[in-house]
Amino acid sequence: IDSYFELCPFVYLSVLCNHGQLGVAYYSMVDCAVYFMPDSQDNNSLRLLNKVLELSKQRILSTHLPFLPTDLTDVEKISYLSSTLLFENTQTMRALGGLLKFLNKRRMGLELEDSSTGIPILAIKRFMLYVTLQIFKSELHPSVYKLASGVKEGLSLYGILNRCKSKFGSILIRWFLQPTRDLEELKKRQEVVEFFTIPRHYEVMTMLQNCLKNIKSIPTVMRKMTLSQISIRDWQCLYKTIYNALCIRDTIRSLPQSIVLFRELSKAFTDDLHYIATLISKVIDFDGSFEENSFTIKPDVDPVIDEKKRKMMGLSDFLTDVAKKELDNLDSQIPSCSVIYIPLIGFLLSIPRLPNMLDRNDFEISGLEFMFLSENRLHYRSSRTKELDNLLGDLHCDIHDMEAAVVTQLQGKILEKALVLNDVMEYSAQLDCLISLSEAAREFSYVKPTVSSSLGVFSIFRHPLLELCTAVFVSNPVHSSEKEGKIKVITGPNSCGKSIYLKQVGLIIFMAHIGSNVPASEAEIGLVDGIYTCMQTKESVSVGLSSFMIALNQMASALSNSTDKSVILIDEFGTGTNTVDGLSLFVATLRYWMKLGWACPNIFVSTHFQRLGQLNFLPASSLLHFLTMETAVDGDELVFFYQLKEGLSESSYAANIATIAGMPANIVERAAEVRFILLELNVEVFPLQISQTDTVHLYLQIC
Repeated sequence: IDSYFELCPFVYLSVLCNHGQLGVAYYSMVDCAVYFMPDSQDNNSLRLLNKVLELSKQRILSTHLPFLPTDLTDVEKISYLSSTLLFENTQTMRALGGLLKFLNKRRMGLELEDSSTGIPILAIKRFMLYVTLQIFKSELHPSVYKLASGVKEGLSLYGILNRCKSKFGSILIRWFLQPTRDLEELKKRQEVVEFFTIPRHYEVMTMLQNCLKNIKSIPTVMRKMTLSQISIRDWQCLYKTIYNALCIRDTIRSLPQSIVLFRELSKAFTDDLHYIATLISKVIDFDGSFEENSFTIKPDVDPVIDEKKRKMMGLSDFLTDVAKKELDNLDSQIPSCSVIYIPLIGFLLSIPRLPNMLDRNDFEISGLEFMFLSENRLHYRSSRTKELDNLLGDLHCDIHDMEAAVVTQLQGKILEKALVLNDVMEYSAQLDCLISLSEAAREFSYVKPTVSSSLGVFSIFRHPLLELCTAVFVSNPVHSSEKEGKIKVITGPNSCGKSIYLKQVGLIIFMAHIGSNVPASEAEIGLVDGIYTCMQTKESVSVGLSSFMIALNQMASALSNSTDKSVILIDEFGTGTNTVDGLSLFVATLRYWMKLGWACPNIFVSTHFQRLGQLNFLPASSLLHFLTMETAVDGDELVFFYQLKEGLSESSYAANIATIAGMPANIVERAAEVRFILLELNVEVFPLQISQTDTVHLYLQIC
């Protein structure tokens, strides 16, 4: 994307970031197309700005799009666009709505055209496609004390890969869970992950993680510093961050500089860090600041401040002597007095309130100016306290103002070095993410995949999430290439592992595209431009589409946007409607891709249309391979081996599955009888070709 923006100056980009979610849309004047990136998923506690979202949605629907059929109603238009646009992605829709408003207002490329001429948008395309195969999963927090936060991360790819120690590392790893096709970037990440998975580097990794724990939010501190709102705790966080950044730099410089990230980090963490740390340690007295609850600078920073502080330190004994002399001049009924200093007010004579002093008239004392009553003590100005005000001035405020001026100068010096502080945050977060990936790789025995520019052969794979939930996991090979075929049709009964197989293919390809190691014995994975899924989705009133319509939109998206570098995962497409219609759509879709030859995407399909191969609906081709999950029937018991093999499944074993699910035996037996009758009339495939006589005969047999 970056290289595209550099080559094409006529690009208008709209970006919206809110609560960790990012929506991006841009318009290219070269091909008159709008491109968008799906939202980066976050938890369900995000409060959506529904009004802005609705306005953006209406703006999108009202925009003239030449590629849309002109006779569509508003409802049909939503259904049509749902195959391309992700209306549930809040940030993306808002960013896209803002982009369209900007284009219409500025009339990019149409400055000399009539006002009725609309901005040409010939296509809407996605970029940086990603799959949501339990990559993130939010669930209710089990703790009653954390119900306010609402959710926590459940069993997900993000949950098992996120071992980050710093806050910004945890944020950045969500961006790492956005796949990239930049081969150099992937290799840069892989070499760091591989380095830290080596056992002898464990101690170094632990040392770096201990330092990363103390890397705080530098942008927040810098923003407060710019606004002069920085507190002493912020200064302490900044000092601790820089100190640990220096430790990270010194450790990294002792590691092989042939690794790109190590070399970049060593160069980015300049001696400016040492300069900043030295300034802070020499100027700010942290212990004194916490004790005084205000900024306090160390001695020998400013001689004028040091002199004033010495006066303040000797002021207590001096004021005691003054108080003794003042007491000699007071009425003998007054038992004691003291001279105190109050910032902004000055020096005052304080005496206890006598029993006969009932109201303000009784407070008047000759030679003294009454100021106020506080905590049953009367405070006065005397000629001596006025002399002290003129002689010593407002020491406390003077010291505070002068120390504030020193801190302001310190802030200016540090802000001059802001670039190195930004580099600290960026490279520390990258290092934290990659160490996190390596820690997960070492714990779960992941291996480094070979990533190439052309799609290669996938080897023995495991599901990264399911293997954590079961004692025994059966690995299966994955192949997709011109040699091994690019379309795999997988049959088998329910619960035999078809969906798990599809999801593990998607997850492992996804992991390889974020630079992570993968759960496999070995793997060669080519770069893909998108992973499209057409899997069963629960319908929702908020979407306004049925489950079958959602499946059709998913398939339409795959058909419209996939290329020969795409991976498509289809799970039981066509089962949401009657057998003939579902099978027809399913076969037509596969035949469309088969006509593309080796330019077709890499397709993995699971289906319950058991007789697909027997009826010769699909032409014989080296592109197409039929696979099945191995099972065996032991008496009335169905045994799953979860092992992939060549061929087609002989039966769906629905009765056996129903028995396992706990359905009553008499219902299962009756269902088997009805199935036998239907198979005799070939109703499974051609129910609409049964004659009226056969229909009556079928009814009588079933009854």
